[in-house]
Amino acid sequence: MRQIVFDTETTGLDPNQGHRIIEIGCVEVINRTVTGRNLHIYLNPDRDSDPEALAVHGLTTEFLADKPRFSEVAEQFIEFIQGAELIAHNASFDVKFFNAELAKVGRGPIAEHCELITDSLQQARLLFPGKRNSLDALCDRFGISNAHRTLHGALLDSQLLAEVWLAMTRGQDALLIDADDGQQGGGGDMVLGKFDASVLQVVTASAEELAEHEAYLQDLDKVVKGACVWRKLEQPPEPAPETVA
Repeated sequence: MRQIVFDTETTGLDPNQGHRIIEIGCVEVINRTVTGRNLHIYLNPDRDSDPEALAVHGLTTEFLADKPRFSEVAEQFIEFIQGAELIAHNASFDVKFFNAELAKVGRGPIAEHCELITDSLQQARLLFPGKRNSLDALCDRFGISNAHRTLHGALLDSQLLAEVWLAMTRGQDALLIDADDGQQGGGGDMVLGKFDASVLQVVTASAEELAEHEAYLQDLDKVVKGACVWRKLEQPPEPAPETVA
């Protein structure tokens, strides 16, 4: 499974007002592993950035003056994303800019060149309703250091988002089966490596989250008119009966 985590920096908020992409950052992930293969391009937009946008990314007109235009790198970008699942935070923003840039060079929308477009912000809102789900907030939630992020940058943000995405979507596929002893229960010839618990990040529930969990269990108790299955799991195991020699 090939995924491309990507981000852009732009001269403003709306391509319909003539704003352009000035930086593209893409990070390749294959089978839930960051490969180290990236695509990072600065672009000359042939216009100034809005002051508000400049304060966010710090990419001045002078710095971008000798960079290529999007038309010069469009095929390189399309080739890099071809057939992959694209993942972006607030993906609709980046997609509308890419669609505008691709239209200028006579190419179809970005969705025609990839397998799927996934919005990590929507996924985060489903997992953490009512919480802050900005990239910085998710880095804090998953214990990912973003101390070096003083300004927004497309490649840096993509690298952080790749870590966040892997942490946020970590499920049972992260628990590797120790099958080295040869005692596989009909599982075929597949042997996965020993599980290394050190790669997992432990996120401790806050007092607020524990209170929400308790309220949820109380509701379950009312539904089953007794103790729900989670209550039974919380109970300590009964001691084994003593044996008399």
